[in-house]
Amino acid sequence: MIENDNKTMTEALDLLVHEPSKPARLMNPVVLAYAGDAVYELLVRQYLISKPNHQSHELHREATKRVSAKAQRVTLEKLAPLLTEEEADIVRRGRNAKSGKPPKNADPADYRHATALETLFGYLFYERRGERIRELLAVALDDEATMR
Repeated sequence: MIENDNKTMTEALDLLVHEPSKPARLMNPVVLAYAGDAVYELLVRQYLISKPNHQSHELHREATKRVSAKAQRVTLEKLAPLLTEEEADIVRRGRNAKSGKPPKNADPADYRHATALETLFGYLFYERRGERIRELLAVALDDEATMR
């Protein structure tokens, strides 16, 4: 039963319908961050919906708080010691990428770190590493239930 549950969870994370034109390791970090932004926000929203008492304004406010550039910088700092060498390299590439001008309300350093986190999640998504995404998300959200 556990094996079946793990397979179902992995399949649920495999939302990749259209293959990219090249392997994730060769993709531009800004493109990985573009995808990773959506992946990370979707996972945060799923987490919030899994909690009791859903009020749309509360869900939106909490999601916005967790996916802000500042919150993503804090999350990246929490995850950094857990990253493999390969993942740390992807994060470095994302942090150093020229991703444009940060939003007016975002600190440029926070924005670069947020881009790095999004690059990591985009990379793991395109590499189909759902279990690793779950592990990192559990730490990011301080939630053991995410790992199950």
